[in-house]
Amino acid sequence: MAAFLGVTPAQAQGGGRGNGGNFLAPPAEKGGSNDGKISAQAGAKVSYSPSKGNAGDGGGALTPVGDWSPPACWYAPKWTAEEAAQTRFDGMVDLSPQHDPDTAKAMKGKYIDGKHGPFNVEKNDQGYWWGVYKDPNQSDSPDALDCAVTPFWVDDGDDPPAEVENTINPEILAQLAYEQIRIPEATPTLQPDNDRQVVNLPTWVSLDDASFRPVSVTASVDVLGISATTTATPGRLRIDPGTDDALTYPESGECPLNDDGSVGQKRPAEAEGSPPCGVRYLRSTEATGPYAFEGTVTWDVTWTGTNNPEPTELPSGTFGTAQDVTVKEIQSVVR
Repeated sequence: MAAFLGVTPAQAQGGGRGNGGNFLAPPAEKGGSNDGKISAQAGAKVSYSPSKGNAGDGGGALTPVGDWSPPACWYAPKWTAEEAAQTRFDGMVDLSPQHDPDTAKAMKGKYIDGKHGPFNVEKNDQGYWWGVYKDPNQSDSPDALDCAVTPFWVDDGDDPPAEVENTINPEILAQLAYEQIRIPEATPTLQPDNDRQVVNLPTWVSLDDASFRPVSVTASVDVLGISATTTATPGRLRIDPGTDDALTYPESGECPLNDDGSVGQKRPAEAEGSPPCGVRYLRSTEATGPYAFEGTVTWDVTWTGTNNPEPTELPSGTFGTAQDVTVKEIQSVVR
C-alpha cells in the first residue's frame, strides 16, 4: 500500500465539518454540461496544469525514493442525483437475473427504496454521489482494487464520511501531481569528452544551472474547489562511473549544488589536482566495452494547496541520464 493513504479530511486539514475546519472550499458550479444535462464526473476528474519548468512529453518522470507511490484509486464526486437515476450508477443497481439476489435486493433498498427516494433526486442540486476513480498509470496495480466502497452521497459543503479512506483531498491531489512532474533531460558534461577518457586522468563533471531549476504541477478538482501544487527542487547530483575500477570526487559520489544552482565545475585550462565533482577511471574499456556513466539528480519534493499554504514534504525523487564512456590507456616508453 502506498504511504499517505487513508488520510481523512480532518486529519489532512485539521478540522471537521462546518465553515471553520471543512477541507472543501465552497462548491463550484455543477460539473460540465452536455445538451443541458449536468455531469458531475466532468468536473470531478482530476485536472493537471504543468507550471514552471515542467518538460512535458520531452522529459522524464521522477522515481520516488523508498517504497512509495501515489494512490492507485480514490473517491470523488461522480454523479449528480439525476445522473445516478438515469444511469443507475452505470448499471450497478440492476435487478437482472445475472446479479446475486441478495446483493440486488440490498442495492435496491439502499439506492431506490431509501429514505430519500430513488437516488436522492429530490436533492439533485444539493450534493453528489461519490464513486471510484482509478489512476490509469496504475491500472494493473493490486492497489487499484482497494477502493471497494459502493457509491455514497455527500451534501455540498460537507466532508465525505470519515470512515471511508482515500476520499479526494488536497494531499491526495498533491500526490497525484507528483506523478505528472516531468524533469527536463539534463546530461552532465564530462571533460575530457566521454570518448576521450584516459586511465588515471581525472574527469571533471558539471551540470549548469539552466538544467537545475524547480519543476511543478498543479492538480485540481473543479466541482470541489480544491487544488494542490507539487514542486520538485533539485538537491544534488550522484555520479556512478559504471564500474568499480574508478574513484569518484567527492568520495561519496554526491556532488552538492553550488551557490549559483549549478553542480561541479568546467575544467579550467591547465587544471591540476582533483575536480570538485568528477571521476578517475583506473582501467581502460578495451576488454569490457564502454562504461555506462550515469548522473542521477535527487529532487526534494514539497506541496502547497487548499488550506495548506506552507510547503509540506513528500518523498524525494530521482531522475538520471546515462552515457557511454570510452577509456583509453596511454602507453609510454621509459628509457
